[in-house]
Amino acid sequence: QVQLVESGGGLVQPGGSLRLSCAASGSIFTFYDMGWYRQAPGEQRELVAAITSAGRTNYADSVKGRFTISRDNAKNTVYLQMNSLKPEDTSVYYCKMSIATALWVRANDYWGQGTQVTVSS
Repeated sequence: QVQLVESGGGLVQPGGSLRLSCAASGSIFTFYDMGWYRQAPGEQRELVAAITSAGRTNYADSVKGRFTISRDNAKNTVYLQMNSLKPEDTSVYYCKMSIATALWVRANDYWGQGTQVTVSS
């Protein structure tokens, strides 16, 4: 099976920075799209940033120019660098990876357990 483990969340003051990491382990043949989502209490989960296997990126309008998504396939890891954080960025952040576990096997989406990011003075 495949497991995704996130790290890097925490409490930061407005204007500060955090870097989230999400590492995959298990039976992995190849990666496709990766992404970060967030969900605040009482809200729907929303896409924050995504990156394709070719390295093309896509960002929510609310984080453009502040957040950067990157990936390192050799390390089975996707990152989210978050700068100029605002209180409204407070949320639980989840990573998602599309992974095929073997040749000719259809890829499935896997989710991390979530990591809390709190932006407050």
